[in-house]
Amino acid sequence: MAKAKKKAKLKKMAKTELKKYKELLLKEREKVGGDLSHIAKNTLNKSQREASGDLSGYSYHMADMASDDYERDFSLGRATDEQEILYSIDEALKRIQDNSYGNCTQCGKSISKKRLKALPYTDLCIDCQKKNEG
Repeated sequence: MAKAKKKAKLKKMAKTELKKYKELLLKEREKVGGDLSHIAKNTLNKSQREASGDLSGYSYHMADMASDDYERDFSLGRATDEQEILYSIDEALKRIQDNSYGNCTQCGKSISKKRLKALPYTDLCIDCQKKNEG
């Protein structure tokens, strides 16, 4: 029942604006997807020996191994972040489809145009974002 009230408050964005944000989201998706495939190609598809450049049968120094492990972990963390952004973009595209895009999913208020321009895949207004971070 509370959801029905929340839906009633939603402001619908003009179709021209929705189209503009959809284009922004699709460009961002393409960029993030490219970054993700680059990370996967350079990190995930190589063995530790290939990544280090040591193709010989000899072992290499422990400090080199630690450095390689750090780089690999860092890249995996970036890949996780990129995957979360892709998920957020897909969710924003769904909100465009159902005409709820531009409204905070937490409080139902409109998200500022400035915020949407900076983070077109955001689903929270600045106030709710601050509350969640605090």
